Amino acid sequence: MILGKGLAAQEGRRADEAKGLEVGQAAPLFEATDQSGQIFSLEKSLKEGPVVIIFFRGQWCPICNKHLTEIQNNLKYILSKGATVVAISPENQELAEKTAEKTGAAFPILFDMDYKIANAYDVTFTPKKSEVVMYNTILRANLKESHSNGSVDLPIPATYVVGKDGKIIWRHFNPDYRERSAVSDIINSLPEVSNINQKIN
Repeated sequence: MILGKGLAAQEGRRADEAKGLEVGQAAPLFEATDQSGQIFSLEKSLKEGPVVIIFFRGQWCPICNKHLTEIQNNLKYILSKGATVVAISPENQELAEKTAEKTGAAFPILFDMDYKIANAYDVTFTPKKSEVVMYNTILRANLKESHSNGSVDLPIPATYVVGKDGKIIWRHFNPDYRERSAVSDIINSLPEVSNINQKIN
């Protein structure tokens, strides 16, 4: 459920046409189910501290799994800043569980039903037909079967850091799926960050 005003979906949009929300904008509030069947509420979580929101393509994506594993390996440093981490994909709850198994994620992996969250954050795009074939055959993504509405759309693997006031204070947004947010940059974006980079592998 999206509680804030979101952007309309744009079917057939290329990755380089997605722009994402900007720093300073209000982050759309949402609620979604995680890999354990629990409901995560952005509004409630923001009352406790900043929230790191990571969009990823799915459990079939090796780069996504590597990135989420890096987040998990350094999670204690993010949590020490009073922040919460959530990762979001259009894959159903069963596959969210697979993501948690593959990455060891101890943070919520959220199911973005019908791309409502991705659309609200303006990160949704439609991959090329050749890419869909590759994802489905080589990586066994089974996109239509894995997503709630039979779509092959995917999110740009963007990262947003939302402050307690509900505004975006940092983002990493790159249409190139190989480029991901660095843990050190995420930590540096959080309020009152000490010189913690030296502790990160």
